[in-house]
Amino acid sequence: MPDLKMYPSGEAGAMMSDPVFGSELRQLRVRVPLADVNAGKMVLPATPGIKYRLQDFSVMSIGGALAGVTDVRVLGTRAGSSVALGVVPQAGLGQSALLRAGAATVTILADGASFTALDANTAVTVGKTGGTGTTASAVDFFLSYAVEQA
Repeated sequence: MPDLKMYPSGEAGAMMSDPVFGSELRQLRVRVPLADVNAGKMVLPATPGIKYRLQDFSVMSIGGALAGVTDVRVLGTRAGSSVALGVVPQAGLGQSALLRAGAATVTILADGASFTALDANTAVTVGKTGGTGTTASAVDFFLSYAVEQA
């Protein structure tokens, strides 16, 4: 199995063999600079033969309240189309406020669909909608996920 640990630089680890493929919950915390939130950034790479299943997520604005955007999003691909697995509105993104999936202001897909397997060989990305984000220096994304064989 690929080594999908994310290191402090935000880059994926080297590919390695693992006999317990997909049997564990994995954690990722990545600090995404505001310019990359505005542009969109891959946080889990597309890897042949695997698919991701998001289990939980949280988002936190760093260095100030996030302004200028409509929301920030965790995005995946299902049935060949981009899906917003989680949408966090700008109004909740005050400095250091931690917003989790399931919070009153955080939108997830109906009937738990945010937490079903994504398409194989597709990345998980983060980004925003609306205007250009300002004020904050970065946004932290905390993802709990499983890796499954395709």
